[in-house]
Amino acid sequence: MQRQRVIIRTIGVATAVALAATACGPQKTEPAASASSVSSSPTAGSSPEASPSTDNKPGEASASPSASASASASASASASSSSSPSPSVKQIMANGDESEQVRELQARLRQLKLMSVAPTGFYGSKTTAAVKSFQSKNGLNATGSVDEATWKKIQSDSKKPTADELRPSTVNEVAAPDPRCMQGRVMCISKESRTLAWMIDGKVVSTMDVRFGSENTPTREGVFDVGWKAKEWTSTIYHTPMPYAMFFSGGQAVHFSADFAARGYNGASHGCVNVRDKGKLSALFDQVQVGDKVVVYW
Repeated sequence: MQRQRVIIRTIGVATAVALAATACGPQKTEPAASASSVSSSPTAGSSPEASPSTDNKPGEASASPSASASASASASASASSSSSPSPSVKQIMANGDESEQVRELQARLRQLKLMSVAPTGFYGSKTTAAVKSFQSKNGLNATGSVDEATWKKIQSDSKKPTADELRPSTVNEVAAPDPRCMQGRVMCISKESRTLAWMIDGKVVSTMDVRFGSENTPTREGVFDVGWKAKEWTSTIYHTPMPYAMFFSGGQAVHFSADFAARGYNGASHGCVNVRDKGKLSALFDQVQVGDKVVVYW
């Protein structure tokens, strides 16, 4: 009888352990891991410095606690050395900052052809790389952070950004128009810059970000005409809404895409030219006439 109770107790413990492991699943694969094993894991949680911005910061999002410990040690060493007679260089802007001053910095760096993306006001990896490049070219300490000397040099080499430079109409830099866009009324659509420019007699009237079809359903290139328009339309093949549709090549059209507005370039169309700014496209829809030219080019 005593032996039977021991066997039952053993089976019960084993069953409880199995159920607990199943309940934890992939969320906690090493419940009894030691401190050393957690420290060596590259996925043991994100770094406190990880930024919510889309501007990637290489190495920060996956920083391990051991790396953080090293950083803390370095910070402690810097703190103790700060008591020495040699003063430290004061940083005006650095990685992780977010402000209107950062937006101005980015606009000025864009003027200097060191950044191609639109200003966001967030100081991420792209801004850091651009600042470091500027510092290297001008004999400054290439830290990637903006100190007083760097800021003064950037200001002297650039002009005060306009409102449009601080908040441009497109995230992507608009490409030079294709020669076929220079006459008449044209929706000039660049696959390289992923932008649409509405042009009249060679003058750009408005611009907007666009995305295209995937490799399996590519957007056709060439010169077309707007065949017909529909303010409210639903795809007869994919059964998805296509507001402000302007058809130019069979079933392919320029139209608003809620998916593009939500997911950006993480998705693709079925061949149409997607626009994510509904307000801009609504205004364009009212201006474009059946018969106007459409140029899609690289």
